[in-house]
Amino acid sequence: QVQLVESGGGLVQPGGSLRLSCTGSGIIFSVKFMGWYRQAPGKERELVASISSGGRINYADSVKGRFTISRDNAKNTVYLQMNSLKPEDTAVYYCNRVPSPWFSWGQGTQVTVSS
Repeated sequence: QVQLVESGGGLVQPGGSLRLSCTGSGIIFSVKFMGWYRQAPGKERELVASISSGGRINYADSVKGRFTISRDNAKNTVYLQMNSLKPEDTAVYYCNRVPSPWFSWGQGTQVTVSS
């Protein structure tokens, strides 16, 4: 069974940076597209960035120019570098394949942007 483990979240001031990591077991990194999703309180989960096995990348408009997604297939890991963080980036961040059907969701990692 595929397991996803996200890490790297925390509390950061506006304008700060964080780097998230997602490690997966199983065969997930043979999947063509992997992505980072986030879910803020009271809101639906949204896709913020995706990357193909060949390096094709897409970003949501809300994070374009501030977030950078990357992957290391040899390490079964996907990263999300988040710069110039804003309070509206506060959410639980998850990784998973793009699009559905999704693997079982991991526990996510909480990102809180606040002064």
